[in-house]
Amino acid sequence: MSIFKACDIRGVYPDELDEPTAEAIGRVIGSELAGGNCVLGGDIRPSTPGLKDAVSRGLLAAGADVLDIGTVPTPVAYWARRELDTRGVVIVTASHNPPRYNGIKFALGQEPAMPEDVERVRRRVEETEFRAGSGRRTEPSVKAGYLDWLGRRFEGTGHGMCVLLDAGNGSASEWAPEAFRAADYEVHELFCEPDGRFPNRSPNPTEPGALVAAGEAVRRAGAGLGVCFDGDADRTVFLDERGDYVPAEEALILLAREALTREPKAAIVYDLKSTRILPQEIRRAGGRPVMERSGYSFIKRRLMQEDAALGAEASGHFFFRELGGDDGIYAGLRMAELLAASGKRFSELRATIPPYFISEDIRIPCPAGDAEAVVGEVRRTFADRPQDHTDGVRVEFEGGWALCRASVTEPAVTVRVEGDSPERLAEIRRIFLDAVRD
Repeated sequence: MSIFKACDIRGVYPDELDEPTAEAIGRVIGSELAGGNCVLGGDIRPSTPGLKDAVSRGLLAAGADVLDIGTVPTPVAYWARRELDTRGVVIVTASHNPPRYNGIKFALGQEPAMPEDVERVRRRVEETEFRAGSGRRTEPSVKAGYLDWLGRRFEGTGHGMCVLLDAGNGSASEWAPEAFRAADYEVHELFCEPDGRFPNRSPNPTEPGALVAAGEAVRRAGAGLGVCFDGDADRTVFLDERGDYVPAEEALILLAREALTREPKAAIVYDLKSTRILPQEIRRAGGRPVMERSGYSFIKRRLMQEDAALGAEASGHFFFRELGGDDGIYAGLRMAELLAASGKRFSELRATIPPYFISEDIRIPCPAGDAEAVVGEVRRTFADRPQDHTDGVRVEFEGGWALCRASVTEPAVTVRVEGDSPERLAEIRRIFLDAVRD
């Protein structure tokens, strides 16, 4: 598959993404910025320093001024773009992908990169359509400023509550523990030594088995909350005090309830893959649920368009109006603040959410380029049923729904199913998967 994905650039290093390619991408982004200034950061992967230097050379050659903030969590780069008031931001990271991957996330202004932006960069790289210039490079230090910003917002909110932080050896390793301690939490660290080989668990915290050690550590420490980050710290997965995984939908319901006490009728953006309980609970709490297609850029853009208070993607991205985007460390502090203020156990708060029955993401491999044809065939198969085409096709059934969409990261389609009961879930799943596989 192409390294140019729906909303960013990713590939295996160096077979698919190497330094000459990264430099060309940097020249195109610098050209797109018309010589403006740009924050540049990168994650902790071994391949990142070389790729980041190559991107920097490309940006400078296109006349862009580069503010190189070094090795940082992805959300810190977006914070720095706001704080330093630059036109663009580029982060060298493959986020939650395995160690052999690397990639480039970017924004050309206030809004996130959309598919048309990535496609334009791809075309200009292939056609070597570059602007010529001579930019200037500086190295501002941002860690103290970012942590001070978090400290002012969350000062004293922890009240000594015990929290387990699992950085997965990723970019949150040397940032999250300091931020939580400054907010008066008792912090227990797990895998908080930065290592881009990710020796202890997958950088994707939602991968099966990734959080077994974290769950055990939560119970062993007697922590009220587990906060687990992906490789570049823009995604957060929560564990309750029993060490049990908390789906993003449940976390968003709890965060939305709290936000809506302060701002009734506010919009809350949610991922179309989410359980039907989520919009129901947002309405019950007095909010306005807004469904959006899966994907960081799509939900962030919708958050901004709707002036929404909150948003979340099912994979663990949590978005906040005050940030204009997402931040895994900030999201962890918001959830910890909510729990500390409630005086209740996390499992008690979760018990107030009605039961629901939804499948995991089911990935069905198919040849590259065939995914849209599969989605089209599913539309035709269920043409007599109500459908939503926001992303792929979501088919409504009596007592449930099923979604089929093209994966943006691999040659596959992704299926998700929900039913009113375990039996109805299994029935809809069987009917729908038979159609998809045919």
